[in-house]
Amino acid sequence: MKAAVIYGEKDVRIEEFEVAEVTPGKVKVKVAWTGICGSDLHAYHHGLGVAYEEHPISQRKVPLVLGHEFAGTVEEVGEGVSHVAVGDKVAIEPVLYCGQCEFCRKGDYNLCEVSNVGFLGLSSDGGFAEYAVADAKYFHKLPDNVSLEEGALVEPTAVAFHAVKKSGLKFGDSAAVFGAGPIGLLLLLCAQAAGAAETFVIDISQERLDKAKELGATYTINPKDEDAAEKIMAITGKGVEVAFEAAGAQPTFTAALASLKKKGTLLVVAGFSQNITIDPNSLLFKEAKIEFTLAYANDFPPVIKAISEGKLDVKKVITKQIKLDNLVEEGLELLTQDKSQAKILVSPN
Repeated sequence: MKAAVIYGEKDVRIEEFEVAEVTPGKVKVKVAWTGICGSDLHAYHHGLGVAYEEHPISQRKVPLVLGHEFAGTVEEVGEGVSHVAVGDKVAIEPVLYCGQCEFCRKGDYNLCEVSNVGFLGLSSDGGFAEYAVADAKYFHKLPDNVSLEEGALVEPTAVAFHAVKKSGLKFGDSAAVFGAGPIGLLLLLCAQAAGAAETFVIDISQERLDKAKELGATYTINPKDEDAAEKIMAITGKGVEVAFEAAGAQPTFTAALASLKKKGTLLVVAGFSQNITIDPNSLLFKEAKIEFTLAYANDFPPVIKAISEGKLDVKKVITKQIKLDNLVEEGLELLTQDKSQAKILVSPN
């Protein structure tokens, strides 16, 4: 099959790759669409997050098929698989987990002690290919009215859904999203679906802010033009109940803390490339708190249900669709330069 195979930093090759055998408990899917994630960009541009040593669950390391936000149609099922069948449309949940450790047994498999945050597409073969084969537990059937394009967006939407759920955001609350990349935009949609009455989106890219406005943000703020925390305080009078840090930078982290209402919550979604500093008094005098979130666990079913019922219109985040042959030039390279792009979907066919 044709696949995008990562060997290391700045080394992704479109080449022929062997399709894995469908053994008992496995499912083979004909891939329709795969989204390009920030993790894919980090893997390609900096060599980060990819298994250079054999992963304890997959027993795989580079070269690997890249891509973990994907959906397709079941083509073959192994012995013992009953929850999906040939012809079913499915979304693939790519977090690798053992199912046996303390956190897996509690249902927090995103914190699996054995996997240590492994993903299909980074620690095993993923979705930038014509076909993908994985354990049946990673496959979720899509309703008839959910398209395969929407199916490819279930994974990043689950990240945002998990974060909003963990933040404690309540109906009628105000929320600020710092960082308007794909996850930031999906945080906006999930916050709106959860009942946020007033939303602020903050980013230094006007193109991204325009997209956030298109998706229904109440206010957009460019911190190059005005102080975000001051603007939020001026509008709300007291600050926001929840601020989401989806940019992973010191300025946005500091501004997010400053924008909180007393008893507010800062929910950190982004990873950080370097250490940051925190003024503890900014939390102390507000009795505010900082929470962190990692991927998702048990969030695919409610996300799929919300998409099916029209409560989450994730298609709005798609800005470009390309062919697998052009993944590097029109995807992995383009996304670092063109800030008007949100989610780029890739088709192998």
